[in-house]
Amino acid sequence: MPQNSGPAAWRRGARGRRAGSPPWVAVAVGAVALSVAAVGAVGGAGTAHAGVSAPAPLVTRAALAPSLVAGRGASVDFAEQEAENAATNGTVIGPDRSPYTLPAEASGRRAVTLTPGQYVEFTLPSAANAITVRYSIPDSPTGGGITAPLDVAVNGGHRRTMTLTSQYAWLYNQYPFSNDPRAGLLHPDWWITECGCVPSATTPPPAITRPFRPNHFYDEQRLLLGRTYRAGDKVRLTVPAGGNAAWTVIDLLDSHLVGPPRVNLTAANVLAFGADPSGRRDSADAIDAAIAYAQRRHLAVYLPPGVFQVNRHIIVDNVTIEGAGSWYTIVKGHEVALSTPAPDKSVHTGVGFYGRYAADGGSSNVHLSGFAISGDVRERIDTDQVNGVGGALSDSTIDGLYIHHTKVGMWFDGPMTNLRITNNVIADQIADGVNFHTGVTNSLVKNNVIRNSGDDGLAMWSETTENTDNTFDHNTVQTPVLANGIALYGGTDNTVSNNLVADPVREGSGIHLGSRFGAQPFTGHVWITDNTTVRAGTFELNWKIGLGAIWLYALERNIDADVEVVGDRYLDSTYNAIMTVADWPVKDLYSITNLHLKNVKVDGTGNSVVSARVAGSASFENVDARNVGAVGVNNCGSFHFTPAGSEFSLNDLGGNDGGWLAPWMLPNTITCDDRPPVVPPAAPSPW
Repeated sequence: MPQNSGPAAWRRGARGRRAGSPPWVAVAVGAVALSVAAVGAVGGAGTAHAGVSAPAPLVTRAALAPSLVAGRGASVDFAEQEAENAATNGTVIGPDRSPYTLPAEASGRRAVTLTPGQYVEFTLPSAANAITVRYSIPDSPTGGGITAPLDVAVNGGHRRTMTLTSQYAWLYNQYPFSNDPRAGLLHPDWWITECGCVPSATTPPPAITRPFRPNHFYDEQRLLLGRTYRAGDKVRLTVPAGGNAAWTVIDLLDSHLVGPPRVNLTAANVLAFGADPSGRRDSADAIDAAIAYAQRRHLAVYLPPGVFQVNRHIIVDNVTIEGAGSWYTIVKGHEVALSTPAPDKSVHTGVGFYGRYAADGGSSNVHLSGFAISGDVRERIDTDQVNGVGGALSDSTIDGLYIHHTKVGMWFDGPMTNLRITNNVIADQIADGVNFHTGVTNSLVKNNVIRNSGDDGLAMWSETTENTDNTFDHNTVQTPVLANGIALYGGTDNTVSNNLVADPVREGSGIHLGSRFGAQPFTGHVWITDNTTVRAGTFELNWKIGLGAIWLYALERNIDADVEVVGDRYLDSTYNAIMTVADWPVKDLYSITNLHLKNVKVDGTGNSVVSARVAGSASFENVDARNVGAVGVNNCGSFHFTPAGSEFSLNDLGGNDGGWLAPWMLPNTITCDDRPPVVPPAAPSPW
C-alpha cells in the first residue's frame, strides 16, 4: 500500500497502489551489517540471554493468552509457541516496535537469536507430526539471499535438517522496494522522513545511510517429522557449526497433527495425463489435459502427493481440483520473464490458478482445495500477475490451500460474485494476502491465516466499481510488514467481523477504512464487529505521528456512510485505539461523520483512546478504556482551533467507563497535542 500522505511532492511519487519519535518506537534507519553485529543493528532493544531450563509449553495466539481472544480469529489445527517462551541458550531480542528492526516484525515483537551451536527447544503441548518454523537469516552482502542449515531433533534423536533461505526476504528502499542493499534512493524526488526533505531538491544533498529501510526479514518453512510425537516431547532447533548464516533468528514454532493424504479414486488423476510428481519436469500441460478431460466427463481433477512443477497460470473454469492435502501436494514454479509484456502489462508469469478475467467472461463453478502453491516471487512489480489465485471466480470455493512466496496470495478483479475463501494459510507474500479488487459482491473470506504479507493482509478495494455485501470473518492476520491488517477502500454494505489482527509493522493499522487509491465512496453501511487487534497502530513515517488500532482516513472523499463499530477489542495499541484523520492539503474539503462505536473495550494505549485530526463527528456508547497513556481524547479537529472548539464532535451516549471521555471534553473541546509522548501500557489482561 503506497501511502498517500505527507507533503505533496512525496504524495505525487507514491500514488500508485498496485499492490521526534517516542523513545520506545524510534525510527531506526541505521546500517544493517550482514553479520553477527546485524542482530544489534536490527535487533532492537531489550536483548538478554534466556534461561536454558525447560519451561512448560506455553501456547499462544498472536503471542497472547488464548483466553484473551476466545472466539476471534481463525480456528486453526496447530499450536503456536513463541520462541522467547521456550528453553534456549540464545539471546532474546525485543520487545521493540521500531520499524526496520527484527523484533518489530516478529510475532509479539520478540524473538530469539541463535549463533552457531546455540538452540531453542520447544515442548510439544499436544501430539504432533509436523512443524512450521518462522525464522530470519541474513541477506547476502549484495542482496539476493543465502541458504543455511537448521538442525531439528526430537527428544535428542531423529535428526533432520531444514535448509533455511533468505532469498524471499530482505527488501530495501522506497516503494516498490529493491533487493539491493547497496542501492541509492529509488525516488530521490520524494519527501522522506529521515531528513525531513526532498533529497533531490536539498542543498547540500542529505547523506542517506545504506542499506536504506531494510524490511521483510522473516520467512517460514514447514517440515513433516515422519512420525507422531506425544505431548511433552521436545523439539530442539539448533544452528550447526559451519553454516552460511552468522546468526539465525527463530520467531515461533507451530506444531501440527497432519492427517494422512486424501485420495480420490474416481477423479481424473493428473498422473494419468503425464504429470511428474518429482517436480523435475513441467506438469502444466498435463494438468491442463486433466482439466479438459474432467470437464468433458463431469469429474473432479485429483493432484496426488508430490511436487508438480508449474511455471505459468493454470486457467480454471467449471472444474473442481482437489489435492491430497497442502502438506502432501505442492504445485511449485519459477518466475518466468516474458519476452514481451502481456496484455495485462505483466512482465513475468509464474505459478497460479486463475479464472478468466471479467473482460473475457470470467469463470464460475471453480472449486480448489487441498494443495499448496509455492511461488518464486522475490521483487514487487505491481503490474505482474504472479499471484497464487487470480482472475474472476463466481459461484466458487477455495478451501485448505497453503500459498507461499507469490506476490499476492489471492487477487480478484471483478465483476464477480459468490466466492467462498475458507481455511487457507497465506504466508510470506511480497504484497497483499487477499484483495477483492473492483466489483466483488456477496463473497466471504473466513477462517484463514495471513502471516507476513508485504501489504494489506485482507483488503477490499473498490477502485472503479464498488465491492458490495462481502464479509471478512474469523480470520487471523499477523505481522503485515507494510500497511494494514484489514483494509476497506470504499464499498457498500461490507462487514469485518470476529477477526484477530496482530503486529502491523509500519504505516498502517489493525483495521483501516480509507477513501483513497481512487476508490468509490463508502455508501450504505460498514459493519466492524467483534474484532480484536493487538499491538496495532503504527508510526506513520511521513506524517511523523502514530496511527490508531482502527484508522479512518478521508483523503479523496468524505467518509459519511453509516460505520458501526460494535464489540471490538483494541489491546496494547502502540499509539491510539481509534483515529480519524484527513490529509493536511484536503482537511477543509473532507470530513468523517456517521461513525458509531458501541460495546468496545480498549486495554492499553500509548497515547489516546480517540485521536481526531479531521472535521466531523462520532458517537460512543459503552466504550470502556483503561491503561491510557495520555489524554483520553486528543481532539485537533481540522487544526483551525476556533473559539467554538474543534471541528470534530463527540457524542456521549452513555456507559463509557474508565474516565477517558470526561464531560469537559464534550462535545468538541480542543485537547490537541500534535505528537504526545508515548507511555507503554501494561500487558493486556482479562477485563
